[in-house]
Amino acid sequence: MAPKKILIIMSDAHSFPLYNTGSDGKTVSQPSGYFLMELAKPLKKFLDAGYEVTFASPEGKEPQPDPLSVSLAAFVGNFYERQRELDLIERMKKENGFTSPRTFSSISDDELKSYGAVFIPGGHAPLSDLGDNPELGRILLHFHSNQKPTGALCHGPWAFLSTKYGPQNEFAYKGYKMTSWSDAEEKFMETIFRGEIDKVEGTLRENGVEMIEGLAKSIGSITVDREVITGDNPMAANGIGDKMLEMLAVE
Repeated sequence: MAPKKILIIMSDAHSFPLYNTGSDGKTVSQPSGYFLMELAKPLKKFLDAGYEVTFASPEGKEPQPDPLSVSLAAFVGNFYERQRELDLIERMKKENGFTSPRTFSSISDDELKSYGAVFIPGGHAPLSDLGDNPELGRILLHFHSNQKPTGALCHGPWAFLSTKYGPQNEFAYKGYKMTSWSDAEEKFMETIFRGEIDKVEGTLRENGVEMIEGLAKSIGSITVDREVITGDNPMAANGIGDKMLEMLAVE
């Protein structure tokens, strides 16, 4: 049986870079953070199944939600579902140190052995500070090397790029099948924000990942390859949580 502890990777960023905005081609900071339901839905499943969760981020700053993710529009007008998820985050602030996550560097290699799985929610914030963090590369390499369930949703798979800066200085997931927020979805967001955004799908593909997107999958479906479970958008949040628990149960 796998250890009853799950590490949840958060971003410290409250924005992400938006390139070539306006006629002068400036780079600006677009407000962002974690996407509420992408964190809350798997988190609730982990807690209900009796798992202890630990939040960690690069510098231990309080994570902020993406403003779009807490709007009623994100919940298709379901006020009660939104309130349940906001209440869950408030509970984590009181009980699980959500306001001051563990720093990546404070989690030793020996402590990592006590975790059964790792999960990385999306929102655009990971684009700012997770892809090139050497300490995150070290952490993810532990779960990769030990084939422990590793879930990442939407923009969360961007964090896998950090393994290029970890102890082995090479991308650990070359040849894996994955799903992420697609380039097509990102291009739609670019029309809204009026600037260019780093592309998760395209960048992972450039690094040797076999990306499963578009017509090859249905909305809300997940991709599982060895220890890695990935999904493209909030619709996959429940599926990732369920699959991670299923994999943990047979560890």
